[in-house]
Amino acid sequence: MADAHSVVPASVLRNLSDKLYEKRKNAALEVEGIVKQLAALGDHEKISAVISLLTTEYTYSPQANHRKGGLIGLAAATVGLTSEASQHLEQIVPPVLNSFSDQDSRVRYYACEALYNIAKVVRGDFIMFFNQIFDALCKLSADSAANVQSAAHLLDRLVKDIVTESDQFSIEEFIPLLRERMNVLNPYVRQFLVGWITVLDSVPDIDMLGFLPDFLDGLFNMLSDSSHEIRQQADSALSEFLQEIKNSPSVDYGRMAEILVQRAASPDEFTRLTAMTWINEFVKLGGDQLVPYYADILGAILPCMSDKEEKIRGFARETNEELRSVKGEPEEAFNVGAILSIARRQLDSEWEATRIEALHWISTLLDRHRSEVLCFLNDIFDTLLKALADSSDEVVLLVLDIHACIAQDPQHFSQLVVFLVQNFRIDHSLLERRGALIIRRLCDLLDAERVYRELSSILEGEADLEFACIMVQALNLILLTSSELSEIRKLLKQSLANAAGKDLFVALYASWSHSPMAIISLCLLAQMYPHASAVIQSLVEEDINVKFLVQLDKLIRLLETPIFAYLRLQLLEPGRYVWLLKALYGLLMLLPQQSAAFKILQTRLKTVPSYSFNGDQLKHALSGNPYFHHGAPQISEDGNKNLNNGNVQNDINFTSWLEQFEQIQRQHRLLAKSQAQSRNNSLLKDGPKAEEPLQLPTSNTNRAVSRSSKRGPG
Repeated sequence: MADAHSVVPASVLRNLSDKLYEKRKNAALEVEGIVKQLAALGDHEKISAVISLLTTEYTYSPQANHRKGGLIGLAAATVGLTSEASQHLEQIVPPVLNSFSDQDSRVRYYACEALYNIAKVVRGDFIMFFNQIFDALCKLSADSAANVQSAAHLLDRLVKDIVTESDQFSIEEFIPLLRERMNVLNPYVRQFLVGWITVLDSVPDIDMLGFLPDFLDGLFNMLSDSSHEIRQQADSALSEFLQEIKNSPSVDYGRMAEILVQRAASPDEFTRLTAMTWINEFVKLGGDQLVPYYADILGAILPCMSDKEEKIRGFARETNEELRSVKGEPEEAFNVGAILSIARRQLDSEWEATRIEALHWISTLLDRHRSEVLCFLNDIFDTLLKALADSSDEVVLLVLDIHACIAQDPQHFSQLVVFLVQNFRIDHSLLERRGALIIRRLCDLLDAERVYRELSSILEGEADLEFACIMVQALNLILLTSSELSEIRKLLKQSLANAAGKDLFVALYASWSHSPMAIISLCLLAQMYPHASAVIQSLVEEDINVKFLVQLDKLIRLLETPIFAYLRLQLLEPGRYVWLLKALYGLLMLLPQQSAAFKILQTRLKTVPSYSFNGDQLKHALSGNPYFHHGAPQISEDGNKNLNNGNVQNDINFTSWLEQFEQIQRQHRLLAKSQAQSRNNSLLKDGPKAEEPLQLPTSNTNRAVSRSSKRGPG
């Protein structure tokens, strides 16, 4: 240290710490001259001593003016060294960098000025400190003092020039530092970072594209910045990189795809749009590289199908079609299970377009990879069933298409129908809102007879009698009215002359017995009029309730539709269809006289001609036994004379059927009594209340419902 004092005059050292800038500047010029002389003599030991003096006694001094003088002195020493400055940089640069964090803004300003002058002298040799300088500049770019920011910008531009012309710059060492800074929120720092990314990308010898995954997320993060300028700069940088990707033969699509997928779900609209733009290009360019990421990409696309911004929806639709056109195979890392999982999750989306597209994907996978999809059936089946309650008809129809595709296998068919009935049982509103649509669609997609047989088999043993009745009534109404079930109706109409029709009638009979009106409707459809009359005669007082009358009202109105045109035409031959007439009169007797249904049926029966009655036939009908036939030839239930071959009614045990119906109805009556008893007990417990009268669906609710107590012998 003594050597340094002997080299630098005391007056110079004194002026170097003066409060006046001009004196410090003049002292620095003196230092520059002294160092220049020492360099000319090759006395680097004394030069080191001078630098050490400036560092320890000035730049690290507690006095601000000393620190300012030390910084200007170090810069002057560097200028004095000129080409030989590089061998003293490790002494000169660290104290300057340390001053960047000084509490005094003027000291920070002088540090920028000093480093600027040092960099101008050493140029490329400066690169060895690049990471430390970059880190310091990053902080200074957000400095609270405007003059420090301005000085830092000047230094930043010089450092960029040096880096772009240097062959010593290591991008590999720089990237970790850049990645670490990319998530900073300060707008000045963000501008600083984007500026550096743009500059380095412009250097031909620096492969920034290869390191893009390291800072891509940070750039996307800047797209939602509150500053329009920063958003624009980030967007410009991203556009440039995307163009480079299009022209590059080798790109790491996979790592970037993971980032884009996350950014596609950003709450910021501009970020989502940019992410979808990139994903769209990636799907077109990525090829096999992206196959393992298809599930994640699909997870990003599907929500964007319902985005409020039309451009985003457009990119999502286009990308989705590109993705669907790829014929990926499981052995090529095409993960069917992962894609199914994504589609299943999106079925819970609040947006209809997203749910619809998710279903299209499940359908596509079923078509291309059926065996793999069926392996994951347990994972998606419950969700698909819940989707049957969707508010969108289009969604429900697509779900049913998928169910029908799955149900092509017998075991899956049975599973589908069982689950369907379970859902209807749990949620009666689903049956009311969607029951007809679901059943009709399944009948259209699958064999209608097969569907009805399976449903009937399940309902036959249904423990919840009330639900069984509701379900049967719904199925019966669909059977009588839907165009999808026209072939079943034709088959049932031939029940007395066709073995297949009779077999179907028998298959439905047990479950249809849960509802008196359903079984009567079935008998009328199958032209088993004597049995219909016997069922009507078997009804007891408890059966004639409001629900029964409502169902009866529906049936009477259905009898006036084209479906039952054949039945109305048969009334032109009352002598031949006596049991039909008796069944209809039986229904009429059950209706309140002032009801609309009573008037409709009464009006219809008044049109029946009386001229075709045969005395023997009338006597036969009035005998009360619908299953007893005299002589030959016999008159069948549909009015056709029996043939020895081709008529199956001799195989029908009508008595057994009627007993089965009565047994099931007794179970319903016991259930009704039990429920009534429970209600009464509850009322007694809560206190007496006025009893409400039974409200019938008629215009005169006080009129008693008359009926015959006579029951058919079955």
